[in-house]
Amino acid sequence: MLQRLLILLTLLMLAACTTQPSPLLSPPTPDSTLPAFASPTALPSTPLPTDLPLTATVTPSQPAVTPFPNADDFTWTLIASGLVRPVDLQADGSGRLFVIEKPGRIRIIENGQLIDEPFLNIEDRVNDSSNEMGLLGLAFHPHYAQNGYFFVNYTGSGGDTFISRFQVSSDPNRADPSSEVNLLRIKQPFPNHNGGTLQFGPDGYLYAGLGDGGLAGDPFGNAQSLRTLLGKILRIDVDSAEPYAVPPDNPFGDEIWAYGLRNPWRMAFDPLTGDLYIADVGQDTWEEINYLPAGSPGGVNFGWDYREGAHPFEGEAPAGLTDPIVEYNHAEGGCSVTGGYVYRGAMPEWNGIYLYGDYCTGFIWGLVRLDGAWQTKVLFDTDVNITSFGQDKNGEVYLVADGGGVYQLVRK
Repeated sequence: MLQRLLILLTLLMLAACTTQPSPLLSPPTPDSTLPAFASPTALPSTPLPTDLPLTATVTPSQPAVTPFPNADDFTWTLIASGLVRPVDLQADGSGRLFVIEKPGRIRIIENGQLIDEPFLNIEDRVNDSSNEMGLLGLAFHPHYAQNGYFFVNYTGSGGDTFISRFQVSSDPNRADPSSEVNLLRIKQPFPNHNGGTLQFGPDGYLYAGLGDGGLAGDPFGNAQSLRTLLGKILRIDVDSAEPYAVPPDNPFGDEIWAYGLRNPWRMAFDPLTGDLYIADVGQDTWEEINYLPAGSPGGVNFGWDYREGAHPFEGEAPAGLTDPIVEYNHAEGGCSVTGGYVYRGAMPEWNGIYLYGDYCTGFIWGLVRLDGAWQTKVLFDTDVNITSFGQDKNGEVYLVADGGGVYQLVRK
């Protein structure tokens, strides 16, 4: 079991809220609350940290190694603005970027321009009546160029989770809203902790992250129960049957791939290695990043709600729980982790670094494993509420802000 990471985060006083996207500056100024995560509060002002502790012990004779580039040489540049509560960004391999607006629309950024007409508009069936509800996730089929299939995760009638397939029309910039094929409808007992992330793995299967069903403290014990799909990572085969099949090597003989999660808000596969990174939003104290190496047989229990992060939360924890590879404390700054991507673009300094952030502070960390030990560092202090990251076909990484902006990591 990996040792838990002790992270010393420091913060600057949050300024007044902003409602329009702006260049990323310091200090952060939150605009509005992320879908049903804790509202930010004033935080103590202390100097910004540099390097953060390693997850593995380093003896005094070992020199400190910092595998991160000088963040001052890079910036997040605004490429699109005016979006309405964007919460996800995906690429279809054509060079276009597709951004989800939580009320129920998917917008296209093409050649640096945000197209006015939505790619998909399903506001008529999306229920975003509560802060953490709405259109939440998007994934393009690995053979999208041939079959035109893409998949979305949204809350709909009764607040339930719908995972559905749609198909593009004869116009490549328009999907057919009448083409919906519902794969899964999952009852949600409360309006928060819906998860919503979708990703295709290197095995060609569709992975879906679902929260524990909400309220607080997982009152129904969903995350630890193998009788519900809530609090899980699901893994389904969307090609072998209609509407889907359960892969024969799933660990429990059903859709469940991993469990013990509170609210997985973004997960991503490293496009080079196939490793899976899962950001799980904490309860009151700890935010965490979980990790499954490529080739994992599944069945992993990440511990919620016996544990929050690597720390006891409720009940007597059984043996065999998997701790996060990194965590940070609310008291040290932040309120909800936003998962990101492993950089695989054209800037060699960033190669292999997983980027993730916090919604409330706007901090962005880098995370990388060096000589078997995970290292993390605060690299950017932004002035936006980070709802998601994205990655294009070339491995470049983007940031999505709740205020309506999309930014790309570039060299100055």
